[in-house]
Amino acid sequence: MTGFDFSGDPDRVIHEPARLKIMAVLSVVESADFMYLMRETGLTRGNLSVQLTRLKDVGYIRISKEFVGKSPRTTASMTVVGRRAFDKYRAYLTDILRATSS
Repeated sequence: MTGFDFSGDPDRVIHEPARLKIMAVLSVVESADFMYLMRETGLTRGNLSVQLTRLKDVGYIRISKEFVGKSPRTTASMTVVGRRAFDKYRAYLTDILRATSS
């Protein structure tokens, strides 16, 4: 066997591909507006909105809404809880890659 404990499960909230993309983008910026996230992740408006809500509901991101002139602006940023969860998820993936590399 490879020495990796495969009994642990990844964080299912982050593990979903669309949410993983969002968390990856937010992990390297202080905050990101909705349009930037849409461009960087390749998600549709509807899918991005649903996934942001899911991440907000579990406390992984913070959403702020404001008006810039007459236009609404939605911005997302990772919370401390989200940062911990993402770091743990990255460590999980790193362990799997390390255990399975030749």
